[in-house]
Amino acid sequence: MPDPATAPVTEAGVTEVDAPEPGLTAEEIIARAQALVPRIREQQDEAERLGHHTGGLDREFIAAGFYRMLQPRRFGGYGFDMKTFWKTMLAVSSGDPGTGWGLTLGTHHALVVGAYFPLDGQREIFGPAGEFRCPARAAPQGTAQPADGGYVVTGTWDYASGIAHATHFMGNALVPPGDSSDQPLNIVVVIPRDQLTVLDDWGDGVTLGMNSSGSNGVRVDGVFVPERCTSVSTWTRRTEPAPGMVWHGNPLYCGRIYAVYHVGLVIPMIGAARAALEEYEQIIRTKKTIFGPQVPRYTNPDFQRAYGHALALTDSAEAIVLQLGEQYMELAQRWADGGEPFTREMDVRMYAMTQQAGQLAVTAVTELFAASSSSAAKRGQRMQRYYRDVSMYHGHISAQYLSTAGELARVHFGLPDALF
Repeated sequence: MPDPATAPVTEAGVTEVDAPEPGLTAEEIIARAQALVPRIREQQDEAERLGHHTGGLDREFIAAGFYRMLQPRRFGGYGFDMKTFWKTMLAVSSGDPGTGWGLTLGTHHALVVGAYFPLDGQREIFGPAGEFRCPARAAPQGTAQPADGGYVVTGTWDYASGIAHATHFMGNALVPPGDSSDQPLNIVVVIPRDQLTVLDDWGDGVTLGMNSSGSNGVRVDGVFVPERCTSVSTWTRRTEPAPGMVWHGNPLYCGRIYAVYHVGLVIPMIGAARAALEEYEQIIRTKKTIFGPQVPRYTNPDFQRAYGHALALTDSAEAIVLQLGEQYMELAQRWADGGEPFTREMDVRMYAMTQQAGQLAVTAVTELFAASSSSAAKRGQRMQRYYRDVSMYHGHISAQYLSTAGELARVHFGLPDALF
């Protein structure tokens, strides 16, 4: 497969597809997300039952421009920086963590398409109207048989978070080796939504939490994918910038995606912590202590400590993530300007920091749940939902911070490291 970096470079800054609102600012799109929080909370129960946020709410997300935030301006996007994207997704996630999970993971894969896929493939993927909403699954759960001009892809991928409202799906697939001495080639394929089957395996209590994230499995049966809509899965190991940084004239597309991918999982955890803080405050302001003298709970030191500690944990988690957003853009800009390379070690360090932010946010929700009394554990209570949602994060392969700690040390000392 040819490397897209060898493709002809076209003029950076060219616009082929106009964004719906070319003058949309970072402040405006963040404010739109904050204004939608009440609407997002209203649909929490229905979204859990459906397995994804409602169609009406998704139309509001589209109109607000959320799905285009990381999409290249050339193809109808806004190309906002990471900090702006994460602030917007934090607001959505504070309305409902599962909805925030599905939206974030259905949105941020525009970043890797803009960074790594060939320009003619990007033109086809983003389409003439720039409509692109795409979950991804990194596990190579499909096969890709070489065919004239591309591959015939078959496979079943689980956890395609955001697929309910998607236009495309991105999945990793293995190309069989040429002979017995070769290893299979791991490629990433982008497939239009109408060429796959979404499995009925999510929502309505199928899992402990994140029922509203739209994380259904998908099945693909012998679909032809043009080579231009594929990329070799070596994204976290490259030593040079991704070609998209030059093509789009934007360091956002430098290709260092290890940390920013995981932030997409941590943002909903911080959103859950913000939501849990609001819920807990409502509880302790409206309920009294059980034993006498009965006083409003918020005046009792035990409840004060729980709130104050959870607030500090949540503020710390958010500060880590937003600082990483600034750091990512600074490192990418310096790399684009010909300065110090944005190294893999830097990327892994940022990933490890992101995991710590996730642990802080989960701890905040866990402590608030424990301090809310057993009435908050009933089905239908928001605190119970937030607790269930953050519990799902613990088991995610990307949240295993001790594994990443070892990886970081190996990268630092120049020792062999497993490929991902």
